[in-house]
Amino acid sequence: MLNSKKVLIPKSNRLCKIKNIVFFGGADCDKHDPTYQEAFAAAKYAASKGKIIINGGGPGVMQAASEGAKAAGGKTLVVTFYPQDLPEFEGRAVQNIADQEIKTANYIDRMFKLMDVADLFICFKGGTGTLSEWATAWLLAHLYYGNHKPLILYGAFWHEFMDMVDKNFVIGYKESQVYRIVNDLSEFKVALRIFEEEMAARRLKLT
Repeated sequence: MLNSKKVLIPKSNRLCKIKNIVFFGGADCDKHDPTYQEAFAAAKYAASKGKIIINGGGPGVMQAASEGAKAAGGKTLVVTFYPQDLPEFEGRAVQNIADQEIKTANYIDRMFKLMDVADLFICFKGGTGTLSEWATAWLLAHLYYGNHKPLILYGAFWHEFMDMVDKNFVIGYKESQVYRIVNDLSEFKVALRIFEEEMAARRLKLT
């Protein structure tokens, strides 16, 4: 049952094991799209490992994440807003059924609430909204480097994309260390394990 009265999802703690994973990606893909299927499989795997799957409550990759988590018996949270006079926003998808919902006032509030509750981000193929979310998460990881929330970039296209970014922008070494590109589910499993090991080592270093 969807419960918006009391949010039980714990606030992210950057020094703890990865628990909350936020899924970013396009709203326009359907169940036959490879991106939808990849998001579903990644969410199903992560939920099977006890991760809470979080997304923006819309269709496409967001819906795939919720459905994948539920296929594994996992927990889900959506962070939403209900806009007026915003014709290009995909809005809340009634098919995206989650355990809990946090309602925010606007797109910016929604995005930063997603940034707040995450321990890790996974970014799939999407549009300008996905680009804005990816860039914000990457910036925050850079600013909080050493106490940051890592990113997994899912899809072979990210290699070419990040090569273009590296060639045309001023990107430092630390910024290149906060994300990993994965091509498929098997690489996603490895990246998730590596990030968890890195965060555990970071926690031990600070205790």
